[in-house]
Amino acid sequence: MKKLFYGDNLENLRKHIKDESVDLCYIDPPFNSKKSYNQTYNNIGSEDKAQAQAFIDTWTWNDEAVKGLEQITSNYNGLFTKQSIELIIGLEKVLGKSGLLSYLISMTLRVAEIYRVLKPTGSFYFHCDPTASHYLKLIIDAVFCGKGGDIRNEIVWCYRQGGRSNKTFSKKHDVIFFYTKSKEWIFNADFIRVSYEGTGGYQTSGKGVTNKITGKTYKPNSLGKIPEDWWDIPALAPMDKERLGYPTQKPEKLLERIIKASSNEGDTILDAYCGCGTTIAVAERLNRNWIGIDITFQSISLILERLEDSFGKKVSESVELTGVPKDFAAAVALAHKKDDRLRKEFEKWSVLTYSNNRAIINEKRVQTKELTALLIC
Repeated sequence: MKKLFYGDNLENLRKHIKDESVDLCYIDPPFNSKKSYNQTYNNIGSEDKAQAQAFIDTWTWNDEAVKGLEQITSNYNGLFTKQSIELIIGLEKVLGKSGLLSYLISMTLRVAEIYRVLKPTGSFYFHCDPTASHYLKLIIDAVFCGKGGDIRNEIVWCYRQGGRSNKTFSKKHDVIFFYTKSKEWIFNADFIRVSYEGTGGYQTSGKGVTNKITGKTYKPNSLGKIPEDWWDIPALAPMDKERLGYPTQKPEKLLERIIKASSNEGDTILDAYCGCGTTIAVAERLNRNWIGIDITFQSISLILERLEDSFGKKVSESVELTGVPKDFAAAVALAHKKDDRLRKEFEKWSVLTYSNNRAIINEKRVQTKELTALLIC
C-alpha cells in the first residue's frame, strides 16, 4: 500500500482512513511558530534558485476555528472524550478566541482522528517544539489517556545545527511525545540499540560495562543499549546530501529509529503532515506500507520526485494519488478554491504537473490568470 492524499488532512482522515487500520502514526505538524516557510528549488546546471511558499505557520481566530470548537464541544461523531471537551472549554476561558486556541483546536480535531485510525496496538509520535508543547501534551493526554492509552516517553531530540544567541541559552532541541493506544504495543528494542561507547555515562572493560554514575558493572548486550529518551541525532546541515530545499525537513535517521522501534515489515505507517516525505521515504526503504497526507501540492510533487530518485520510476508510478485533479473540471474547481491556505495551489499544481514534478517555481512570477489561459489553450 502506497497512498498519497492531497488536501486537508482532517477531511482525508475522516473520508478515507478506516478505523483501526494504522500501526504507527508520526506527525510533524506546524509548531505555531508565527513564521512563513519557503521551499527552495535549484535550477539544474546553474546556481540560480527560486523559492515558493511551502506553508504559513501563523494562526488566527477564524471560521475554521469556530467550526472546530463547535464540533469538539458537541462531540462530533462521538470522537471526543469528556476530558477533551472540558479542556477546550477551559482553554477558551484562559486564552480567549485567539490564534493559539485556534491552533490547539486544529490539533485536537486531528489527534482524535489519529486515535480512531490507530490499531489497538498502535503507537503515535507527535513532533513539536517548546513553543506549545506544554499545551499539546494536555491535548494528547485528553484524547489518549481518556480512552485507555498513555504516554510512554517525552523524547528530547537534541542537535547543534543552526544559529546561536548571545542573550539566551541556545535553543537546540525539539520534543517528541510517544503515546500508545493501549497497554499492548510494538517495541523492537533490538532494532534500535546503540553503542555503549560514545554516548556518555558508560565505561567498557574486560569485566563488562560500568555505569559511571552508579558504579554498577554488568554484562553488556552484544547489540548495544536501548537509547535514552534524549536523542543526539544531528539535524541536517545546509549542504547535507539529504537536503531537498524543504524548510522543516527532518533527518532520515530520526524517522528510522521511530519506524524500526514501533512497527514491523508490512505494517502501515501514517504521516498526516508529510511535508517533503521523510517518513514516506524511510517507510518505503524499510518495507512498510504507508499513507501520506499534505495540503500543499508542492509537497505531493516533491514526494513523488523523491520516490522516483530514491527507488525508481516504478515505485513513484505505483503510488495511489487521491485529491489531485484528473480532469479539466477538477482543475477548475481547484482554481476556484476560496480557502486562503489553497489560493496558490492551482498555480503550483499546473506548473509541477506539466513539468513531471521538475519545474522551478518562483512565487513572485507565477500568475493565476496566465496559467488558466495556458490550460484553456
